[in-house]
This record gives sequence, C-alpha cells and structure tokens, in this order.
Amino acid sequence: MPRAQCVLIVEDSYLLLEIIASLCETQGIRVIEASTGEAALTILRERGDEIDWLFTDINLPGLIDGWTVATAYRAMHPDRPVVYTSADAGRRGRGVPGSLFLRKPFQVREVNQTVRLMVQGLADAPVRAAG
Repeated sequence: MPRAQCVLIVEDSYLLLEIIASLCETQGIRVIEASTGEAALTILRERGDEIDWLFTDINLPGLIDGWTVATAYRAMHPDRPVVYTSADAGRRGRGVPGSLFLRKPFQVREVNQTVRLMVQGLADAPVRAAG
C-alpha cells in the first residue's frame, strides 16, 4: 500500500491554515503546518524528504518569505510542485515551473480544486525512489 501524500502548508493566518489543512486531510493527505518561514525551513531540514508538495503564502511574518521557503524546497526536490498564495497579484511572476498561484482572498472551492490537482498530478507521476 503506497504511503499517503504529504504537504507542508506555510500560512500565518490560523483560520486559513486550518481550512487548507482540513481540505487536504479530507483528500487523505498528511499535513505538516508552519506559520512562519523560519519554522518552514526548520521543518524542511528535519522532514524534507517526507514532503510531496508545498503550499505557501508568499508574505510571511519574519525575515523568511514564501519565495525563500519555496526556493529551499525546490533545491531539495526540483520536480515537486509548489502552490503559492498572495493577495498581491503582482507577485505572481516569480513562480517556478510546475507551480500554481492562488490569489487571496480565494474561495474554498478553489483550494479544494487545487488540492485535487495536486493529488491527481502526483498520483500520475512516476514512482520516486526513496532516499
């Protein structure tokens, strides 16, 4: 039996974090949560191999923004997808290939559709060897 997909969600709004996490969990995805870029980088160092895709806000409190988190994630896993979110549509241009952008405020159905795309896309991807 294949292991459940795992997502790292980086969002400083507790309400949004809980909504996104709940939508992922309903799709059978394991969720790791972080509310700052610094916490996300620590999680990536400790558990980066477990994470199949990243869902990150671009504007985070502290010195580490979502771009930096995504860059660190993609350095570890250049072929794995990233979902960026921001209220600032002008930030959209920096995404990397294989990434999606959700403009805030987004609707629950948009997040749900994005989660389903990730589940389907990863399910269709070739099997990766561990390590």
